[in-house]
Amino acid sequence: MKLRAVLVVAAALALGSSALAAPRVGGRAYLVVSASGDTLLERNADERVPMASITKLMTVLVTLEHARLDDVVTVEKQAAEVGESSIYLRRGEQLTVRELIEACLIQSANDAAVALAQYVGNGSISTFVAMMNAKARELGLTETHFVNPDGLDAAGHYSSARDVTRLAEIVMHDPFVRSIVRLRVARITGRVLHTWNDLLATFPGLIGVKTGHTNAAGWSEVAAARGQGVTVYATLLGEPTRSARNADLTELLAWGLAQYRVDPVVSTARVYATAKVPWGKRPLGLVAARQIVRVVRVGRPLVERVVTPMVVSLPVRAGERLGEVRVFDRGKLVARAPLVADRSIGRPGMLGRVGWYAKRTLDHIWSWVS
Repeated sequence: MKLRAVLVVAAALALGSSALAAPRVGGRAYLVVSASGDTLLERNADERVPMASITKLMTVLVTLEHARLDDVVTVEKQAAEVGESSIYLRRGEQLTVRELIEACLIQSANDAAVALAQYVGNGSISTFVAMMNAKARELGLTETHFVNPDGLDAAGHYSSARDVTRLAEIVMHDPFVRSIVRLRVARITGRVLHTWNDLLATFPGLIGVKTGHTNAAGWSEVAAARGQGVTVYATLLGEPTRSARNADLTELLAWGLAQYRVDPVVSTARVYATAKVPWGKRPLGLVAARQIVRVVRVGRPLVERVVTPMVVSLPVRAGERLGEVRVFDRGKLVARAPLVADRSIGRPGMLGRVGWYAKRTLDHIWSWVS
């Protein structure tokens, strides 16, 4: 880099329009976050409430850590007798762990959850529930406690919107889970599974994850949707009806995705700085060597830092690197690009240099006289 001194300039870079007004929805608690870690909207997000069949996300997580997908499970009497949401397992019937997880996540089958708990807990549901609670503590889910593996109403069985969301994000790291929770229909041995997640059919970009309903919990769901370069999770707990849950969760997801847009954070159309050039030449423009596009939060300014020379020596070639632009989001570097000369400038010959000195001398003399 040809320079005599370095100039560092930091400035706020505003991209996008103002954020949209937050939706007004029902339910006992909700939380909207981005997968990148932004908390976008919340109400009572740390309140302990029943979470119904969202419980099965932890059932699946513990199962995946202690069993293989191809393991064969023999259904025991207690699993076959579990009521409410069910795939009607029969005592002595054999299914794989893979099939039982699909039944848990797609059709929210309570009997499948109990069958997995008995298998992983070596016949003891209480042993499995202890494993669930140990996992919750390990993950830092401080407002969560399990009493059963299926989510049926029970004293002391609760979670929070924040914990549920965190659990969903963790479970979605598993490729098998991601492939299952987006399915509306699936086939396992002797059965066809149908999802309870209505938004899979109505919300573009929805990729899961789990619904839940009991009398105490109301209608609840944690959902994930993918937009342009961003994934948003929305958890809504305790709606009075299925239709209200679907409508309000749709609003939360749409609003969350609208908080982001894809924008150029470094543009080749801008002159980021100018540098002085000797011998009376016009200042040199410094432009970005390439455009960089990032997903940005609407209404949140980025900080742009430009590092350039104050003066360059000649000759300079068009496209020669002479500085750098860096873009930060809340202190985190999100983009950097070289700044290059926007044109070539040659070093003047002997006559040109003599003429420049002569003109400079005359200017000085004239300033003294005047």
